[in-house]
Amino acid sequence: MAEKSIDHAFTATSLTSAASDPTFAGALSFMRRRFTKALTGVDAVVWGIPFDAATSNRPGARFGPQAIRRASAIFDNDPQYPFSRDLFADLAVIDYGDCLLDYGNHQETPATIEREAAKILGSGAFLLTLGGDHFITWPLLKAHAARHGPLALVQFDAHQDTWFDDNKRMDHGSFVARAVRDGIVDAARSIQIGIRTHAPEDFGIRLLYGHEVEEMTASEIARTILEHTGGKPAYLTFDIDCLDPAFAPGTGTPVAGGPSSAKILSVLSKLGPLDIRGADVVEVAPAYDHADITAIAGATVAMYMLGLRAERRGALKN
Repeated sequence: MAEKSIDHAFTATSLTSAASDPTFAGALSFMRRRFTKALTGVDAVVWGIPFDAATSNRPGARFGPQAIRRASAIFDNDPQYPFSRDLFADLAVIDYGDCLLDYGNHQETPATIEREAAKILGSGAFLLTLGGDHFITWPLLKAHAARHGPLALVQFDAHQDTWFDDNKRMDHGSFVARAVRDGIVDAARSIQIGIRTHAPEDFGIRLLYGHEVEEMTASEIARTILEHTGGKPAYLTFDIDCLDPAFAPGTGTPVAGGPSSAKILSVLSKLGPLDIRGADVVEVAPAYDHADITAIAGATVAMYMLGLRAERRGALKN
């Protein structure tokens, strides 16, 4: 045991060092990455936004970042499936902790998120955000678009999130409409996967409905995403309710008839060519979960997002 340590989130001597914490113990940062606000030399940042005041059904996603971090402890530091590599051997990743929000002044929330996200992005690091309800993607998109220009939105979701928005209200079901109207998202290059509800408008965004996802192979879905985005810089947002409630019961607005976690993870693993400039995992609400099913799914999706980043970095180095 002499070569092992615990609480790697605090005791790590390198941003690329492997952890040896027991799965059942130790400080619960995301995948045991070091907790720090220092951005020097960092390739990717994992950040939590514990906000759920914009939910239209069951609240509780404010506890999502905690649940996802806890579930991520199941990943040890062997090569991660299906990437066949230690994700952190060449990718310096930190856990930036959570966004500090004033629960009594929600009108300040969007600007607070956008300002802090812009600070992180200003360091040149890739930002992976853990939500929180889906409203948080609105200020995140603003911060990313300010740096990268209009983005192709690749959205895994049961809902289109294109409901009417007066540009003032906070609603997790309208951020896409606002982003398209404001030119932050390039609708012609954007795609939504797993949709199982109807909204008044689609704004020209390509839809892959739940029944289409059921009938397509993972390779066909991934190819459709890559062809439709056409190489444009993309923002990848994953609402956990994209998955069928059998695989993600712990969420605020579950919709039956969705894909399995296995199928969608297979899709994600094939998105290596996608130019992902930022990503989030949202709507994990652990109060409605059972045996951490949803949290494990959310943590795995987040791990895949880092895996794609590590693969891309490895390809560029080689």
